[in-house]
This record gives sequence, structure tokens and C-alpha cells, in this order.
Amino acid sequence: MTTPKRVEIGWPALGIAVTAELDDRNAALAQSLWDAMPYRSLQGHALVAGHHLYHVAPVHSLLYQTPTYKVEDRRYEPDGTIFASRLQHLGIKYGELTEPMPAIPIGRVVPDDVDSLAEAGRAVWEAVYTTKKPVIAEVRRAGENNGHSLPRLTVTDPEADALIGDLHAETERIWLEAPQELVDLHEGRIPSCAGSYETVLTTLLFVNGETRPLGYAAYGGLVRAAYEDVPLESLRQMARILTSTPAEFLAYCGLEKVWYFTRRTLDCIDRIDNRDDFAALMAHMTLYLNCLGGWNLHLFPWQLGDHLRRVSAPA
Repeated sequence: MTTPKRVEIGWPALGIAVTAELDDRNAALAQSLWDAMPYRSLQGHALVAGHHLYHVAPVHSLLYQTPTYKVEDRRYEPDGTIFASRLQHLGIKYGELTEPMPAIPIGRVVPDDVDSLAEAGRAVWEAVYTTKKPVIAEVRRAGENNGHSLPRLTVTDPEADALIGDLHAETERIWLEAPQELVDLHEGRIPSCAGSYETVLTTLLFVNGETRPLGYAAYGGLVRAAYEDVPLESLRQMARILTSTPAEFLAYCGLEKVWYFTRRTLDCIDRIDNRDDFAALMAHMTLYLNCLGGWNLHLFPWQLGDHLRRVSAPA
């Protein structure tokens, strides 16, 4: 067994930091995360699964790397367990989980810091559910300085490479600051007047329902398909089928840049003549969409449903 890699995860706005150790259960995934440090990211909280923190990690390889070890049900893992996800998330269990699903563990918060982790979890939930004050996570190698950068991939085709450069710049711009398009949407400024009878919540609901799968499933799925030897022409066809309609709908709802970047992507995929370059472009679209989706989940007015509480099922 190799020496664990010690990591510090801090939330300066909360005055809380914890130490964790990455282990060798999924050594390649842990190494990818280690190589990406230091970085910062908007801290999110599970909205359905229970006491679980997650944030988008700026690591393209999380989308396609094959794990060597999985647990069948993350509910039974110890509090403090750190998971990597093909949704490009770094997740941390800090209490009860209700969602029975396989997961990919890569490390664990040290036992002495589990109580601090739970304190951070409760504070992040309050931020996501009620206050809407962003909480930024700082992830670094233990003993090293904080910092931040997003990876920028390159491809051989000049037009595709220029598009990746623009996507990288836009993702950097919104990584730690809420995109103005989303802020306007959540405050009811919708140029198209989307929302029947002047409603806003209905539009927000549909935007959330399209943004997350566009990043998680469509673009993220295209990256995985590219690494699973799907023929390039089939990848092009899948890209056109999976991305165009939801991106155009999101533009109508106010997220015009999603459609702008999707149009540019679809316009240049015929120029791309190898699978690696295709995967690189799709990876940048995925990171952009996942960042946008994270901000949308943070801004969404979940507290409007506070009167709706789970009740016990009838016997």
C-alpha cells in the first residue's frame, strides 16, 4: 500500500477546514485529483440524497477514467468518505444518506475532523437552501499554498482549438462568480418572456431539468463514448441528436451562451478528424455546463417548498 496523499479541504467563508487522505483503492482517480490541486470551486450540497457535500472538480479525466474499485451502496460507507464521480464531482459523505447507489471511494477525512466536516455540511445546506450566499471550497495538497487554475486542452484543428479557448475563458469567468444570465433569470429578467402567465418558477424548473442532463449525460456521455471506441461518425451523429434541442430551449429561457457554444461545437465537429480531439472539445463543453449547472442549483429557490415535508409512508 502506498503512502496516503494528505489533502486539505477548506471553506474560508465558514472558517472550517478538514484534512483528508487519498488512498489507493482507486489510485489513478486519486492521482488525477492530486495533479489538479490546488483549486477552488463552488461548494454544493446534495438536494435529494441526504447529508452529502459535492463540488465540480476541474478534472477532465474524471469523466472517463475507469475505477478499479466500487462500493455497491454508499449509504454504508463511514462518514468522511470521499468519492469521485463521472459527473465530475468530488463528493464527501458527512452523515445519513438515503440514496442506494454504487460509488467510487478515493479517500477519507481523518477521524479527528469528521465533526468539523458535519458542521461545514450543515452550513453549506443553509447556504444552498436559504441564504444563497456562495461558499467556496479550497482544495490543496496538505502543507502547500492555496491557488486555482482550470485545465486547458488543445486540439490540432485551429477552429476547434479557438472554440476550446473561448469555452475555457468563459468557464473561468463564471467558475467562482454566478453567471449574469442565470442571475437575471432567477430575478425574473427573461427577454423572451418565457413563463406562462408571467411565472418565473416554472421556467427555473425547466432550466434546471435541461441544464443538468445536458452536462452530466449528453456532453459527459459523449466524452465517455469517445474513450470507448465509438466510431467518430457515430460520435458526430450522437452530438447532433443529444445536444441541439435542449441547448436551443435553454437559449429561449435566457441561457443564450449555451446555445451559442453548442452551435459552434456542432458547426466544427465535421472538421475534427480524430477521437482525442473530439473528446477534448466535448470535455470543455461538459465542464462549462457542469459549472453552469452548479450555479443554477445554488441559486434555485428551494426554500419556496419549505412547507412540503416528507411524511412517513402508511403502514
